[in-house]
Amino acid sequence: MTYPTEAQAAGDKEPRTERGRKTLRRLIDAAAGEFGERGYHDAAITGITRRAGVALGTFYTYFESKEEVFRALVREMSRATRAHVAEAVKDAPDRLAAERIGLEAFIAFVRKHPELYRIIEEAQFVAHDAYREHYQTFAEAYRRNLAGARARGQISAGSGEVEETDEARAWALIGISVFLGMRYGIWDQSLPPARVAEIAIELASEGLRTR
Repeated sequence: MTYPTEAQAAGDKEPRTERGRKTLRRLIDAAAGEFGERGYHDAAITGITRRAGVALGTFYTYFESKEEVFRALVREMSRATRAHVAEAVKDAPDRLAAERIGLEAFIAFVRKHPELYRIIEEAQFVAHDAYREHYQTFAEAYRRNLAGARARGQISAGSGEVEETDEARAWALIGISVFLGMRYGIWDQSLPPARVAEIAIELASEGLRTR
């Protein structure tokens, strides 16, 4: 359960040494365990420091409150998820292959980090701006990728204005990923991620209409 962070503390608390960066990484990883297992309201700063193996005062070197470390964790989990999927699809030959490979990678990531869903969903109520930022950042990257694929002739242009089509498609595909991740990453892991991705991308590429 590791979220390799570059620097998620706020303002002038950003660590300037390798030791400081390692300590911050331990705190972020510990926060993932604490919030993931106990939820935001039952989680405690002392629980985070105990998991990280650091003194209470060390926590306040990097964060001012439980909410601040929670926000940092949401941003870092979001970044780590995007990075994991991006790495998986970097050599995909086309957009449809990237969709399939990316969805498979996302479900596998969720199985490895089941705390992701609880923490992101709680962010909706604890740090709504961070919650929206998480999805909007995903959607904007998705929109750019779809626009590029459309320009290269890898996917259809669709109907209507291309900008609104790219935007709506991006959110639709994110919705598919989110709920498949919940169903096959958290609730039931009996179906291999590759098979889930195959079914979903067949739907995305072929639709429901009979041929």
